[in-house]
Amino acid sequence: MKFQMLNEKNEKEVESLADIVFRRMHEGIFVLDPFFQILYINPWGQNVTEYSEDELRGTDFSSLFVNINDYKSIKNHLLSEGLWKGEILKKRKSGEIYQEWMDASAVCNEAGKLINCVIVFRDLTKQKKSQSEIRLAAKVLENISEGVMVTDQHGQILSVNPAFEIVTGYHEEEVIGKNPNLLQSGIHDQKFYEKMWKDIIEKGNWKGEIWNKRKNGENYPEWLTISTIKDENGNVTNYVGVFSDITDRKETEEQLRYLAHQDSLTGVNNRYSLLKRLEELLNTAQKYNQQLAVLFLDLDRFKHINDTLGHNYGDLLLKNVAARLMGLLRNKDIIARLGGDEFVIVLPNIKHPKDAAKYAEEIIHSLREPFMLEQHEAYISTSIGISLFPFDGANVENLLVNADKAMYQAKERGKNQFEFYHKEMHSNLPIKMKMENYLRKALDRNEFFLEYQPQVETRTGIISGVEALLRWDQPELDRVSPGDFIPLAEDTGLIIPISEWVIGTAFEEIKKLHVNGYPNLKVSINISAQHFAQDRFSNSIEKMVQLFNVNPYCVELELTERVIMPNAPETIKKLVKLKQLGIKLSVDDFGTGYSSLSYLNKFPINTLKIDKSFIKNIHKYKEDSSIVKAIITMAKQLKMITVAEGVENQKQFDFLLTEGCDQVQGFYITKPLRFEQLKKFLEEWDPELL
Repeated sequence: MKFQMLNEKNEKEVESLADIVFRRMHEGIFVLDPFFQILYINPWGQNVTEYSEDELRGTDFSSLFVNINDYKSIKNHLLSEGLWKGEILKKRKSGEIYQEWMDASAVCNEAGKLINCVIVFRDLTKQKKSQSEIRLAAKVLENISEGVMVTDQHGQILSVNPAFEIVTGYHEEEVIGKNPNLLQSGIHDQKFYEKMWKDIIEKGNWKGEIWNKRKNGENYPEWLTISTIKDENGNVTNYVGVFSDITDRKETEEQLRYLAHQDSLTGVNNRYSLLKRLEELLNTAQKYNQQLAVLFLDLDRFKHINDTLGHNYGDLLLKNVAARLMGLLRNKDIIARLGGDEFVIVLPNIKHPKDAAKYAEEIIHSLREPFMLEQHEAYISTSIGISLFPFDGANVENLLVNADKAMYQAKERGKNQFEFYHKEMHSNLPIKMKMENYLRKALDRNEFFLEYQPQVETRTGIISGVEALLRWDQPELDRVSPGDFIPLAEDTGLIIPISEWVIGTAFEEIKKLHVNGYPNLKVSINISAQHFAQDRFSNSIEKMVQLFNVNPYCVELELTERVIMPNAPETIKKLVKLKQLGIKLSVDDFGTGYSSLSYLNKFPINTLKIDKSFIKNIHKYKEDSSIVKAIITMAKQLKMITVAEGVENQKQFDFLLTEGCDQVQGFYITKPLRFEQLKKFLEEWDPELL
């Protein structure tokens, strides 16, 4: 009896132990009847399948399989072999399909009859994802162009990728277990590495440019990022270095720096470098009371060489001419190619103008010898114009322009000679004729472009608008001053099509800004007298507003006093019509013309622009500051906005702010900007910094 009770006790303990395992096991367990109907499922299995035991009890095991054929195959295998294990696709209650490891066993009685099936399974989703991520990471490391090196917490190399081997020249087996200092170039001192490791330890990473050494001993620059890897307890386990060889980038940067200052064809200085260096030489000459000569060279009959031998030979001739000229230079002399067949030579610190004349003679003499262009013998001469500092100009632009005028005089007198600049050359008709010919073709050749001068509200610092400014880059004349070509355009009648191009381009570009986050930005456009005098001027503006679908309330037309005052009654009619369209109107250069205050309050004007000539001297001459104050006061009484042009410094801005001027524009804010530069400026502008 006692033994029987002991057996019953042991069976209960075993049963209790089995139950604990069934309930707490971190794998799913199904118990099936002989007909493969579900009897039990443990809690872990319920989490995986998303079904409760009550929902599954009595259902067919096949309902959990994605593919019924998989179920049939497993069932047949169990009935015949008594075991089956492997990976299989199942589906959860939500319909999600997942990968599962399943181990199935048949349970039979002593007679060999099937009484149950026990299914042990586990969800492989996370494992598969991890394996996939590992494979993906390995594939990425194998194929990326950046070198990757992984070390342990002591800095010993554990692994490198193929790009590491390509860049450094070391194979993986040569560096495993080594310290990365085998790559050190010796260029950086100990302080460099101390600072680098200080950042890694304190910040967890470091990035920067570093010089390392390849296996063959060659030093090379790389961009390196070192990151710290920590475990869940915050302990450092690894360091990962990712680097890219920037040798090509360095060479490209060096090439770009060269091209930025050198003429790509001849190797002499380009225009940018000339202007920069000439400015420095002028400052030195002014400081030490020195003379300086600018020689402007234009090759005679160069077009004939291009036309007869071809442009390749023309380019070769320019290279040879540049080389011959460079042989005549002293250490401090400058030679530059402006474009085409034009060169400029600067002679600093000359003692007398005759030194420049002597040098010009040497140039002319040196070019008498023929040039061998492969199998062709070519002859060339040059006409030279000379301007002198400080007699012919105090700045770079004047000296170059005046030397250019003198050069044309030399050509007129028969070429192959030099001329000094003298004031009578200001009326040089051939230059004007040449400019007029180029101007007539400028629109067709797309040589015009716009720059924009931002207008800023003095009290808020907000950019309220921009003034569109016309610019002309002519390949032969380079940048032509508006003061030179706009009067010429007016004299020739070309100002009408040019003005229409300006308006259309300004409308198109301001529309782009409106749809890209600046819907209220205003554009101001200068209107010429001839254009405004056209009978259909107002109708033309209305059509262009409709054509470009620009908001007329964001358009301001600027007219000078000289435009609006001569025929005031007719002007008022046009201005009223424009005002009815929603367009704003501005009087430009106010105070410099022949204003009539009796008419001013009759014009539907929104804005008065104070001429920069007054702003320039507001702290020098009391009269100018008084005029500015009076204009601002009058504008307020007439409920007009005031805009000050040509604001260049903090003092001028503070004065205008104090006197209540509404807006300013000028170099104090920024120089005029091309459209792409303007977009960037608008993005970066911070009103608080004004």
